[in-house]
Amino acid sequence: MIALGDLYKVVEAMAPLYFALGLGYGSVRWWRFFTVEQCGAINTMVVCFSMPFFTFDFIVRTDPFAMNYRVIAADAVAKLLAVLAAAAWTRCAKAKAGSCSWSITGFSLASLNNTLVVGVPLLNAMYGKWAQDLIVQIAVVQSIVWFPLLLLAFELRKAWVVGVPSFSSATDDDGTSDDERARRVEPMSLQKDGSAEMDVEAAPPTGGSRRIRLWPMARTVGLKLARNPNVYASVLGVAWACVAYRWRIGMPAIVTGSLQVMSRTGTGMSMFSMGLFMGQQESIVACGAGLAALGMALRFVAGPLAALAGAAALGLRGDVLHFAIIQAALPQAIASFVWAKEYGLHADVLSTAVIFGTLISLPVLMAYYAVLEIM
Repeated sequence: MIALGDLYKVVEAMAPLYFALGLGYGSVRWWRFFTVEQCGAINTMVVCFSMPFFTFDFIVRTDPFAMNYRVIAADAVAKLLAVLAAAAWTRCAKAKAGSCSWSITGFSLASLNNTLVVGVPLLNAMYGKWAQDLIVQIAVVQSIVWFPLLLLAFELRKAWVVGVPSFSSATDDDGTSDDERARRVEPMSLQKDGSAEMDVEAAPPTGGSRRIRLWPMARTVGLKLARNPNVYASVLGVAWACVAYRWRIGMPAIVTGSLQVMSRTGTGMSMFSMGLFMGQQESIVACGAGLAALGMALRFVAGPLAALAGAAALGLRGDVLHFAIIQAALPQAIASFVWAKEYGLHADVLSTAVIFGTLISLPVLMAYYAVLEIM
């Protein structure tokens, strides 16, 4: 039987996050402290400074030679199951043109979670230091493997829908460059149902123009990742951790102090920035009740079920199995919404998943924790 003290430890770890979230929300919605431009500047500070230092600080303190590869493999199996399930669902639903789009969105909702900002304090309170180390390992893999694959899927869809390569300065035989052709296509506009509408000046693209060129898309993905400070933080953090734990080298105190003075702002400022974003929205549920319910089901039911299947396949048992299920039920990753908005693909659904999912995540995670401890 789970003790009330254990539940209190979880609430104690999560309450400061909601406090920062509430302050951010109130600063925009009630007190009008910040303009839209100022909110954007705060978000830029979080993206470029707070979160990269926060990520780097946790990664360099995690021993890469002590990674639990069975947990990483179980998480990979769960994400692959999510991909297959989303593809099968859209095919059975006869979504036709929208099947690829909903497969991408379904994968984002079921698989990509807020591992560091919410996961670190929550799982540390539930299971201790070993769980914190495991969620950091999953966060690293998500950052340097799964997010790039998601970006590649967005670029593949964009090339297929638009009918031209998504990024290329090459020139075809007729002397028309890809950039010039792309300028004849109007930007995507987001519809109320979250789908992307495209206005094309000319007739539907010919077979030659619909060829999907992998190199330009890979180049686009690489450029986007190169502009993402969190990718640098993850890669550099892993590199330094490998050196430090291999040859037992420690950072000088002056470097550690400099890193941590910025790292400590990561959790609070990230939640504050999310609160600012929430305060600027007309409605917390921007996509309608039906799609919101679907998003919550994918995030808090389908994701943990896929994690359970992956963990069972890899033979995880006990607290490690419980950890795998709970980490899959963490709130939606903010980056998934950012990219959905950039590519005009169901951004309202992802926005609702981030905002509403974060708000209800505490009771949901508490319920999972209590039930798993009883079983």
